[in-house]
Amino acid sequence: MIEALAAEWYKLRTIRSTFAVLGTVAAFMLLCLVWSWYVTRYWDGLPAARKATAKAAPAEQPLAVALPVCAVVLGALTVTSEYTHGMVRTTLAVLPNRLALYAAKGGVAAATMLAASLAALAAGVAAGNAIVGDRPVATFRGPVPDVAVHLLWLGMTTAAVTLIAFGLGAVLRSTAATITAGMAVLFVAPGLAQLLPSPWDERIWSALPGSLSNQIAGAPGSSNVHGVLAPSAAIALLVTYVVVALGAGAFSFTRRDA
Repeated sequence: MIEALAAEWYKLRTIRSTFAVLGTVAAFMLLCLVWSWYVTRYWDGLPAARKATAKAAPAEQPLAVALPVCAVVLGALTVTSEYTHGMVRTTLAVLPNRLALYAAKGGVAAATMLAASLAALAAGVAAGNAIVGDRPVATFRGPVPDVAVHLLWLGMTTAAVTLIAFGLGAVLRSTAATITAGMAVLFVAPGLAQLLPSPWDERIWSALPGSLSNQIAGAPGSSNVHGVLAPSAAIALLVTYVVVALGAGAFSFTRRDA
């Protein structure tokens, strides 16, 4: 298993698409700084009475939008690129234990996205808070433990989305189909859910993967209305998505011909 992890890590860190994904994460970390600078300009221009009720998205908001997209792309490419180029046959000839290979691929991809997302979120929030300074913007002045828990769950959700996309990619074996399906779940399904009659609109929207992170641990100082699920139910649903996706992917990876 150690050899499989080392081999998959070597492959992941030597392909250009990985650098493109990580570069996108870094670019959106820089956007967190731009957003924080905009908030300071916006805040300074408000009348004193308006500042008491003014709200602004937290510093990490640009990353919160971009990380699921990056997770879908990296999770899909980790498994589908080898099918596209036919290299999966060579890989299986070297490591015939398909289940170990499948676990190594998914583990390396999830760990990479978890590390990248946590590093970018911590840097973006720290720099954003430094830019905003002592201005009493609620979403920038949350208690440190609450902010840490919120950022940790953003990172964990990103890793979970990576694994969901990875499992889906093992089933579909197509980069385009996997990324399209992932984008549909993240961005199309929420809009369609809101077209449903109440209360099913909010119930379905709350159960979608992209809505779970804030229901587990929302940004301190932001609105408390992030969905209808309790944190424990949101965690259980996120774990269920990961288990089902990885299970379906493992079945396809180990039983179907390469």
